[in-house]
Amino acid sequence: MKMKDFSYLKELLDSPGPSGFEQEVQKLFRSFASGYCDDVKTDVHGNVVAFRKGTLDKKIMLTAHIDEIGFMVKHIDDHGCIRFDTIGGVDPALLPGLAVRVYGESGTSDGIIGKKPIHLMDQDERNKAVKLDDLWIDIGAASAEAAKKTVSVGDYITFRPSFTELPGGLIASKSHDDRIGVFVLSSVLRELSSVKDLPDIYVVSSVQEEVGLRGAVTSAYNIKPDIGIAVDVTHATDYPSIDKNKHGDIKLSKGCVFHVGANINSRVLTMLKHTAKEAGIDYQLEAAPRNTGTEANALQLSRGGVATGLVSIPLRYMHSPNEIASLKDTQSAIKVITAFCKSIDGNTDLIP
Repeated sequence: MKMKDFSYLKELLDSPGPSGFEQEVQKLFRSFASGYCDDVKTDVHGNVVAFRKGTLDKKIMLTAHIDEIGFMVKHIDDHGCIRFDTIGGVDPALLPGLAVRVYGESGTSDGIIGKKPIHLMDQDERNKAVKLDDLWIDIGAASAEAAKKTVSVGDYITFRPSFTELPGGLIASKSHDDRIGVFVLSSVLRELSSVKDLPDIYVVSSVQEEVGLRGAVTSAYNIKPDIGIAVDVTHATDYPSIDKNKHGDIKLSKGCVFHVGANINSRVLTMLKHTAKEAGIDYQLEAAPRNTGTEANALQLSRGGVATGLVSIPLRYMHSPNEIASLKDTQSAIKVITAFCKSIDGNTDLIP
């Protein structure tokens, strides 16, 4: 990967932007996309849509959500500690001792998620699962009055930026889900910018996926695509404690993942697999017999229906402060989606 691309990816991953607070990180996508499309617009919800005019009478919508999980300040207690709630799905057991960052109108405050130490717990407390009510954020304030100088109710909070390079082309960060998908589509947009005879291409950096697929619902309604490809992350199962009989066999660095099931248009899936095989691109398959829990749900059911596919990046430790992904899988997703868009022509049949 080129250094410029790597720097853009790192900036995406380290930037703050939980659901409802994506404005700052959307600036990065908007700036990148403006150099490779005909028009970039931001809608009333905050979705950023990059449009590239084509020559064919079809519309393709490519979407990935830019929001991450996070937290929100609910109360500042008399000790100057912040009581908080989650934005999106967060496991409280992961949180004690973690470093976080609070984003307020007057700037940022770093803090640590606190919990009563094990030494001071009685036996009953030690045996109980961690609850959010047991936790607080300590920003070093000596009182509520001191804390309120920099923090207010409603301020948003993220894990402290944690981008880390690991051996074997692996990277860890707080927000692979789904900034890595936004990076994939940014790269696809650039690859397609000089290609002729394409459908109209809409690349959407969507918002509020973690709280109900909201950005994909509204943007798909406005765009009215013929074909929709969602790009997200999926659970890798190549580490201890995961039952492959239940969750399938998905590995890092073995290629991006195509989903099979009721949420997916069979013609689109066939085209994705054919495109990958023709180009020698590695891919994996994941069974999704019901809905996928991704923006593919929103795409498929928009208006009168959209021919939908889902391309995912395998991810270890999803919704944690250090999610791990592979750059190799990221590149395979870029290549296959780019080739898929090039394969669409006026005779493409989307009827199963």
